[in-house]
Amino acid sequence: MLQGKVVVVTGANGALGRAAVALAAEQGAEVVELDLRFDGAPGARQHAVDLTDAAAAAACLSAIGRIDVVLNIAGGFAMGPAVHETTPEQWLHMTRMNVDTARNVMTAVVPGMLARGRGSIVNVGALSAREGQANMSAYCVAKSTVMRLTESLSKELRAKGINVNAVLPSIIDTPTNRKDMPDADHSRWVAPRDLAAAMCFLGSDAARAIHGVLLPVAGLA
Repeated sequence: MLQGKVVVVTGANGALGRAAVALAAEQGAEVVELDLRFDGAPGARQHAVDLTDAAAAAACLSAIGRIDVVLNIAGGFAMGPAVHETTPEQWLHMTRMNVDTARNVMTAVVPGMLARGRGSIVNVGALSAREGQANMSAYCVAKSTVMRLTESLSKELRAKGINVNAVLPSIIDTPTNRKDMPDADHSRWVAPRDLAAAMCFLGSDAARAIHGVLLPVAGLA
């Protein structure tokens, strides 16, 4: 579905990122991987970059050249205290990881997509952020912001050949989540490859009529 496309995967060194890189490559894409760091020395198509730094993100993405699809996975999760006990640093940490990374990437790639009259951006929101959750306020606010950015950018670009959508996973079956929740029924969680498949579909020409969708990918949760 992604044959011949240049696909940028952010957060490429994480569990979901690695699944997306593998699946996009299987579908014929030329995959470019971005993350804060990689295991070992980065390969030729791997770029170690701090996407919370707008200038660094812009420079990195500009050097790549043509970008057809962005799978915007970079982000993170942390439980927190109650709203009234959440520190400014905790609010900022969730915002920087989830909102700034996504916004900086979108800001950098959209002009090139506009110039070519085509492109696709797929962000990662969160099913839990459709409403507030106890002890997750900073995370829910950050992911809700990503979801509103997705909708807004989609309305701005849909008539210009650019698709902007997001997936909303429940709990992803990652080693970290298994470690943090050892007694949970992991079979009910979302496999990274299944979530990556939804993202690759939204990045493909088969999804050219889909704009501004927030697609729940919940497994059996």
